[in-house]
Amino acid sequence: MTQPKAHSKPPSPSPSKSLPKPNRRSVLAGLGAASLGVATPAAARPATPSGPSRPDGARDTLLRGADLVLTMDPALGEGPLGSVREADVLLRDGEISAVGTGLTAPRGARVVDVTGQLVLPGFVDLHNHFWQSSIRGGCADEDVVGWLAGCNRPTLPKITAEDMYHFVRISALDALQAGVTTVVDWVHAIPFDTSERYVRALDDSGLRFVYAMKQEEKDADLIPRVRKELLDPLPLASAQVAAHAGTDLAGELRTLQGVADDLGLMLNPHVLEHRTDRGSEPIRALREAGSLGPRLLMNHAIHLNDRELAEIAEHDVRVAHCPLSNMRLASGVMRLPEMRRLGVKAGLGHDGGTNDTSDMFAVMKAAVGLQRAVHQDAKIYPGIEQVLRMATLGGAECIGMADRVGSLTPGKRADVLVIDPATLNFAPRNDWTGQLVLNGQPGNVRHVFVDGRPRKAGGELLDVDTEEVVRRAEAAARRLHAA
Repeated sequence: MTQPKAHSKPPSPSPSKSLPKPNRRSVLAGLGAASLGVATPAAARPATPSGPSRPDGARDTLLRGADLVLTMDPALGEGPLGSVREADVLLRDGEISAVGTGLTAPRGARVVDVTGQLVLPGFVDLHNHFWQSSIRGGCADEDVVGWLAGCNRPTLPKITAEDMYHFVRISALDALQAGVTTVVDWVHAIPFDTSERYVRALDDSGLRFVYAMKQEEKDADLIPRVRKELLDPLPLASAQVAAHAGTDLAGELRTLQGVADDLGLMLNPHVLEHRTDRGSEPIRALREAGSLGPRLLMNHAIHLNDRELAEIAEHDVRVAHCPLSNMRLASGVMRLPEMRRLGVKAGLGHDGGTNDTSDMFAVMKAAVGLQRAVHQDAKIYPGIEQVLRMATLGGAECIGMADRVGSLTPGKRADVLVIDPATLNFAPRNDWTGQLVLNGQPGNVRHVFVDGRPRKAGGELLDVDTEEVVRRAEAAARRLHAA
């Protein structure tokens, strides 16, 4: 077949800017509407052989014959999701190398037949607490105040460093097998040795992760230590500074903001999750700490008033929407359509033990359904295409990683999902974009690649003894309950 025309990789933007797009006319000229060929020079030139010295996981991969590829890049396909039909996706050296028809597999590459299947970027989970697998299903009849008092606060101090590894590992693998390839894990204040086990569990899972570290003011010096000693050596790890926002914690907030500034990191606080949080004036506290800006990621942000909405929009603050958790804890409904009209960047999060699932398909459905129920309007934001973007590129934009992940733009890291629609819950074919959100389940995730490495294949996690992971988590839970 004819090799598609080569196009240069787009330049990498600054984290606070959207990824620039190639000229659409140059991409689509001379190509049929039913299929699209886009490749980088790396895909067109002769390949460097993949010799036996390279680890198997680092081999190049050609995903051959996808029925539909959603690139999330409008310049690389049709419509806002960059839809490409009957296409291949080439992963080389951990990057997206090309999306197109009739691509040539480099020598030594694995070729995966994805005929009849869907390919899209991995999901970006903006807010989680992986250690909370230890309290799954707990305090089921409580709101957020009761859940924090009855489950969250009493449990964390009882978890040993060794058992923390097992709770985090089962959560991380659950997220990975469900299609999450990047997670922001908001980690409560824990000792350094526990952080060491926590980070090890994340790294062992194969996820790309952002470790958002919370510490009390007196222990704030642990944050740069964790970053330097535990995170910087890991290629898939990055850091944020986690916080609680309120005038009652103004001193601690200023200290943590100072640490974030010194390290060049985002600040990641819980903000206005419950209506009673208004009493601590979190937006005022963040304003006075100098936190408002594009390096602020606010979780929940449900009970913002009109003035505060305008203020966060003016300062390009980002928000993590956790609809399933907010429903479970009777917290309320984020004012997502108003945020959208004001230009606030928003993505989706699971929120640990109060989500009770690592199912991003369920989170997307909830994000759509909550707004429709509240507004009684099927056209309200987010729609199907918009929520898919929130779960991928939108999330990456919120954490300044849109130059690396979130779309299948050549030159980005190869975080990729293959979805099998030939299942009882998904088939028969009607509108596959709608079915991804409304019918998709983790079981439809057939393959997962993180940084070009296969982490799930044929519907099974690779190099993971799932029964042993569950057994160890159960044993850790028994020790926790006996403590």
